[in-house]
Amino acid sequence: MNAKAILLTIAGFLLLGVGALGIVLPVLPTTPFVLLASGCFAGNPTMRAFVMRSRFFSEHMTNYRQRTGLKKRTIAISLCFLWAMLCLSMIAIGKLWGVVLLCAVGAAVTIHILYISRPRDPQKK
Repeated sequence: MNAKAILLTIAGFLLLGVGALGIVLPVLPTTPFVLLASGCFAGNPTMRAFVMRSRFFSEHMTNYRQRTGLKKRTIAISLCFLWAMLCLSMIAIGKLWGVVLLCAVGAAVTIHILYISRPRDPQKK
């Protein structure tokens, strides 16, 4: 394994870790980091297959590649978890500016989740 392959594999694992955090943290998107990690693993078929078989990441990759959108259950869970964590954060901050900021972030992430959840027609650009 050459230095480039080693660095790409390390970067892939780091990006995969950030993507995993995105599953738990409401303001971090998961899909872009998983896609970047997959790109880093492109030269390593074993690692790319690992990402595609992963319980946590395979849905993101498959939906992105096939443009099928997210399942309604995934959307509902994501939005419920997002707003629950944001509300807890608002209570913990206890400042008006924090509530306003977190509401703005929550609205932006909600729009993003609803946008990426729609199926796409690969023929239309």
